[in-house]
Amino acid sequence: MIKEILLLGNEKLYEPSTEVQRSKLEGLSQVIQDLHDTLMDFREKYHAGRAVAAPQIGVQKRMLYMYIDQPVVFINPSLEFPDDEKMEVMDDCMSFPGLLVKVERYKRCIIHYKDENWNDCEMSLEGNLSELLQHEYDHLDGILAVMRAKDDKSLFLKAGIDQAQALSER
Repeated sequence: MIKEILLLGNEKLYEPSTEVQRSKLEGLSQVIQDLHDTLMDFREKYHAGRAVAAPQIGVQKRMLYMYIDQPVVFINPSLEFPDDEKMEVMDDCMSFPGLLVKVERYKRCIIHYKDENWNDCEMSLEGNLSELLQHEYDHLDGILAVMRAKDDKSLFLKAGIDQAQALSER
């Protein structure tokens, strides 16, 4: 079922999520379906969206859902950073469409997680996928990208960026 995506300012977005217990695994199939349906609906409307965190649909559980080439469910993820190399990116979020935030993220990360069958898994990510999972992981701790802005001049409206680019192309 398509769920409402909580928007910037909603207090629930700032609450840390609780770990999923193995005994509750069977009850998660509906949450996984809701995450999928909500992400696909967002993509259809906005032509963007690669992942969503459970807290963004009001479920305070440590779960992420990513759909790039195939769906991946991350349950109780943890992040590891193999080195200190960082990159500067313009981050956006389904919880504040139309806003971009300049943030610094690790260029590489390893995410450890349980899958929907409670198997231990890990995935090594680099570049934009590393940034994506760091962004989604922050949601699990009640951290939004606007809280990671590089400075007080690192917030941009997407329309403003498009207009600036158009003017510079003249």
